[in-house]
Amino acid sequence: MFTGIVEELGAVRALDGGRLVVGCRLVAIDSPIGASLAVNGICLTVVERTDDTLAFDLSGETLERTSLGSVRAGATVNLERPVTLAARLGGHLVQGHVDGVGRVAAIDREPDAGATVTIRIPDELEPLVVEKGSIAVDGVSLTVAALDGAEVRLALIPHTLAATTLGSAAVGDPVNIEVDIIGRYVAHLMERSDR
Repeated sequence: MFTGIVEELGAVRALDGGRLVVGCRLVAIDSPIGASLAVNGICLTVVERTDDTLAFDLSGETLERTSLGSVRAGATVNLERPVTLAARLGGHLVQGHVDGVGRVAAIDREPDAGATVTIRIPDELEPLVVEKGSIAVDGVSLTVAALDGAEVRLALIPHTLAATTLGSAAVGDPVNIEVDIIGRYVAHLMERSDR
């Protein structure tokens, strides 16, 4: 379980076959082999570790259902260690289970160095997203500022742009989307009550 508060920007060293190697220092400190880590919002297991790298094996399912298949050496990724029971929950509950891949539809830079970013999410996720609700985009916990069909508008402050990959996002970029777990459960319960 994660909070969507990115701890470090990692540098992709390699994606060879199903093995992803990420350069990082902070999160590598206490991420032994077998530990879970959110990489661009995807819960992955550490399979190899050095002082400044972590390696993860990616299944075909992960490569097919997330944006990691298109990552290349030199790319930057959001990294977050799992939350502990003693930690503050600064974002929202994020599982690291990607619901779909969206695309950056627009970026409007603001005079205060913030930005409004519009993400086009998969149509099937639209009923699970609500205005002023939570959404994770590439593992970043964000509040939905506005909705227009399957387009989600997000107001990003300068810190979020500087501390996450969203600061270097471009129109057309794929992003991993995880809807709020509460929305998923409510939708499931509503579906069952209709039977």
